Amino acid sequence: MPANTDYTGMWVTSDGYIRHELLPNGRYDEARGNRQSAYQGRYTITGNHIDYIDDTGFTADGDFRDGILYHAGMILYRDTGD
Repeated sequence: MPANTDYTGMWVTSDGYIRHELLPNGRYDEARGNRQSAYQGRYTITGNHIDYIDDTGFTADGDFRDGILYHAGMILYRDTGD
């Protein structure tokens, strides 16, 4: 089942070190620093809540509030490509 497309796209920390790409097929790809695809897995969105399960079975979650993704103590902003 496709993920909520309102939140698809790239989300980044203010320093750009962590980057979450939420793909429209319900998969995500997380990069950290110079390490591309550091973590990959599935995500589901219910309302403003996101649940992650990476390909190793690790789970995490977060919430979207006022256009910001709060996830595991991190704050990520939508990358608009500017």
